[in-house]
Amino acid sequence: MDIKTTYTLLAAAVTIGGANFVAADDWKDKAIEPVTNPLFFEDPLIHSEIRPLAIWHNIDKSFATGGGDVRVYAAQIRYAVNDRLAIIATKDGYIDLDPKLGQSHEGWADLAAGVKYALIDNQEKPLTVTSGLKIELPTGNTRVFQGNGSGEWDVFVSAIKGFDNFHLLGSFGARVPNDFDKETASFHYSVQADYYLCKWLIPFVSGNGQTVLSEGKGLPLDVEGFDLINFGSSQAKGETQIVLGTGFRSRLLANLDFGFGYEFGVTSPKGLFGDRYTVDFVFRF
Repeated sequence: MDIKTTYTLLAAAVTIGGANFVAADDWKDKAIEPVTNPLFFEDPLIHSEIRPLAIWHNIDKSFATGGGDVRVYAAQIRYAVNDRLAIIATKDGYIDLDPKLGQSHEGWADLAAGVKYALIDNQEKPLTVTSGLKIELPTGNTRVFQGNGSGEWDVFVSAIKGFDNFHLLGSFGARVPNDFDKETASFHYSVQADYYLCKWLIPFVSGNGQTVLSEGKGLPLDVEGFDLINFGSSQAKGETQIVLGTGFRSRLLANLDFGFGYEFGVTSPKGLFGDRYTVDFVFRF
């Protein structure tokens, strides 16, 4: 075998190997993390990132407040210890509560943090399945319905399956309070389907839900606060709330995404959930 033939074979091997490597990673490069239900719909992929977000939530008119709105300003942080393990901080920020009936209040949200670990990370399928554990501490202000109870745990599993430019995400978890009198326990579940049209437009549809498993000794409500608030409702056991959503992400830079989501409640009673707008940026580092 002469030198020219050897060089040609080596070049072909490098090209094929490089193509295989790129193809294996392409599906993650085009995948997006959820925009809706930011507190409990956890991205199964492991990244280091900072995610500032703003939420404008309209309270349904059938709720005890007669309507009104809630605005939330927060930032989430995730740090990848390695390609399988990440430390996550998912709840913090400032809440501006403006009910139609009653006084307006402002205050800090509770803090929540934990870890997640990729149990399955198969580049060929492609499929990633991640489990995680978080704790929410009652550090917030009671005037915005935070700081009650003795903290709550969230045990969850999330997954993503890639089909070229199409991705399907799902998440399921359980919220377990330390004090069942002050807060209720519940299941939460989410699903998202997105399609990578181009880097500027990655549309998605989503569904998020919660089923209350226990009754507290808090407010005499027949619904719970869905995600941001746990009232410890005394009449909500067995109630399920479903919320549908749609929106898009734009990949502004290789490590910077912009996201917009709109959600609306579809089950009765709707409780707090009339509809909601969420805007965020995801900066990966």
